[in-house]
Amino acid sequence: MRPHVHSHYIREYRYCYGAVDAHTGESFFIIAGGCNTDWMNVFLKQLSEAYPDDYILLVMDNAVWHKSSTLEKPHNIGFEFIPPYTPEMNPIEQVWAEIRKRGFKNKAFKTLDDVINKLQEVIRELDWSILKPIVSRQWFKNT
Repeated sequence: MRPHVHSHYIREYRYCYGAVDAHTGESFFIIAGGCNTDWMNVFLKQLSEAYPDDYILLVMDNAVWHKSSTLEKPHNIGFEFIPPYTPEMNPIEQVWAEIRKRGFKNKAFKTLDDVINKLQEVIRELDWSILKPIVSRQWFKNT
């Protein structure tokens, strides 16, 4: 006989946008209400404001909201796009996997707030010493 685990079917979502410096492991995340151009604009604006004296090169996939004509690119942020269908080339994908492993593997949550709280906790615990080896790439080291 297999055990029965009660679960809730919740149709609420939150999204996490993030950037990690491949040289230092320093990170910046926001939790967002959507995964679209409007929220990408919010993320870019906050990232730009958090690092006003730096030029940031974001390596991104080809998601529609990354290339939208209404995307507002701050003056201190540039984009580099990986080839289509190559998530293994996108360093942030390994960060998402690490977040899932540390906070969400084999876990059920009662509320969306519980999920968000756990996500915030895991992100706070991901310091540069954890993130730098995850996102570092040989081709970044030469830039």
